[in-house]
Amino acid sequence: MTATLTSEVLQDDIAVSLARVMAAANKRARELGVDIADSLITITQEPINGDVLWRVNYGPKSYLSRRGGDLIIDVDPRNSNITRVLEGQ
Repeated sequence: MTATLTSEVLQDDIAVSLARVMAAANKRARELGVDIADSLITITQEPINGDVLWRVNYGPKSYLSRRGGDLIIDVDPRNSNITRVLEGQ
């Protein structure tokens, strides 16, 4: 099913910012060998020194009886720059 985005939706600053953040994080995750389609992705805001970063976490979809192995990417929403990458063991 195709959905057309209205100009009202495209004026939602948080939604557009989050789309840019996800695109940047997905690109880095792919470069690091993460199968994005097979990942459980969670996104949270992290307050850092008065600013807010988006933290994108890639973990296995089947996480029961598994430990570690997540990839965490912090992205600055102002410019979509990746500020930190943490790889789980």
